[in-house]
Amino acid sequence: MIRKKCLRPGETWEQPTGEEVREVLRLAGLTGSQAAKKLGLKNQGGRTIRRWVAEETPIPYPSWALLCSFAGLGTIWENED
Repeated sequence: MIRKKCLRPGETWEQPTGEEVREVLRLAGLTGSQAAKKLGLKNQGGRTIRRWVAEETPIPYPSWALLCSFAGLGTIWENED
């Protein structure tokens, strides 16, 4: 389950949990390395994804918004509550 607060435009967005990041990856049908490539992450991209899922580092909003789009959750940067 992904909290509605995580599916808002950047100015009112709340950081997703690692479990929410994992769920968006699952919905998008992407492995960590596939997601890293789609997001244009460089050499350590797979590691970056793992750090987001482990909550070692926060996921940047643009990356989260694109993953949500890939997962079919819409263009969250345009959503209005």
